[in-house]
Amino acid sequence: MRIVFVRHGEPDYSKDSLTEKGWREAELLAKRISKWKVEEFYCSPLGRAKDTASCTLKAMGREAVILPWIREFSYHIDDPVTKRHSIPWDFVPSYWTKESLMYDIDGWTQADVMKQNPIIESAYKDVCQNFDKLLASYGYIRENNFYRMPGKKERFVAGTVSKDGSPFADHDDDSLSEPTIVIFCHLGVICVVLSHLLNIPFPLLVHGFFLPTTSLTIVSSEEHWSNEAYFRVQAMGDVHHLLNGKEPISSAGSFVKAFQG
Repeated sequence: MRIVFVRHGEPDYSKDSLTEKGWREAELLAKRISKWKVEEFYCSPLGRAKDTASCTLKAMGREAVILPWIREFSYHIDDPVTKRHSIPWDFVPSYWTKESLMYDIDGWTQADVMKQNPIIESAYKDVCQNFDKLLASYGYIRENNFYRMPGKKERFVAGTVSKDGSPFADHDDDSLSEPTIVIFCHLGVICVVLSHLLNIPFPLLVHGFFLPTTSLTIVSSEEHWSNEAYFRVQAMGDVHHLLNGKEPISSAGSFVKAFQG
C-alpha cells in the first residue's frame, strides 16, 4: 500500500487555521492530489489540517475520516537550555546529541527531558497502536518490527532488477492495484509515525528532517518475500506542486530559510 502524509499549509497558530499563503499552498496541493486515485482520506482534528484538506476534498467531492490521535504531538516540556516551554523537540544540538537514550528506539521517552511530561510516553504508544489498527484494516499486521499480510498470496522476489535488466517493479501488475491513502496532519506526528514504521528513534527524525508546509511524505510497503512487508520512504518533504505553481516554500518550522530551488 501507499501512504501519503501531508503536512498542513503555512499555519496561523493564533486561529488554528492557515495564513493567506497557506491557503494558496492548499489550493496548489489540491490540483496535484485531485489527479490521483485515493482509497481514503484521513485528517487530524486540528483546524489547520482540516482547512488544508478542505481544498482537496472539495475538488474531489470527498470527505475525510477524522482521526483524533493524529493531532500534533505537542506535549510540552521545559527545555533545560533555552528555558522554552513548548514541543518536545528543537533541542540545542550539544544537549540532545549527548543523551544516549535519544538514540534508543524504545528508550527515548525515558530521557530526563521527556520524563518531565509523563503523557509523552503514553501518547507515543497511543499513536503507534492506533496507526497499527489503521494498517490492520488494510490487511497489514504488525509482527515485532515489520508487518505481515495474512490474506495475501506469498511471493518470493530476491532482487529489484529483472532478468532483462529492467526494474522488477515496472513489470509488477499487482503494485498498480495497491491502495493509496492520504493523511493530512502535522510535522511532529508524521515523524512519530515514521519512527514506528521505520524503527528509527523519534528524536533523530524530528531533528534531522524538515517537512515544509503542504509537503508530501510518501511511504510504500515493499512486499517481496513470503507475506512480509516493510515500509520504505519514496519521498520526504516533497513540494514540487509549490515550485510548479511559483509559490515560495515556507520556512515555518525551520531555523533556516527553506531552499527555493
